[in-house]
Amino acid sequence: MHKYQVIFQFELDEELLSKVPQHRNFIGELIQKGIIDSYAISAESTQGWIVMNANSKKEVLQTLEKSPIYHKWVVEVEQLVIYDSQLYRFPKLVMN
Repeated sequence: MHKYQVIFQFELDEELLSKVPQHRNFIGELIQKGIIDSYAISAESTQGWIVMNANSKKEVLQTLEKSPIYHKWVVEVEQLVIYDSQLYRFPKLVMN
């Protein structure tokens, strides 16, 4: 299993906006299953980022194609060599 960074651009329109709730459910399911580690959308541009776990780029694309708004995306997928975040750290110890 490898980690992949997905970078996507999209254009906001009525069709995309109407499908956002379905898309959010889809993303939530993938997060629950451990397929997606992180998902972010820019507040300043029509761009987003996803870090995913998969065996290949093809598997990443096949998974994302199931999103109701995938056809609105321009997608780049890159395999990551290093991925580090607070999620992979021990929680901070708080003394009471």
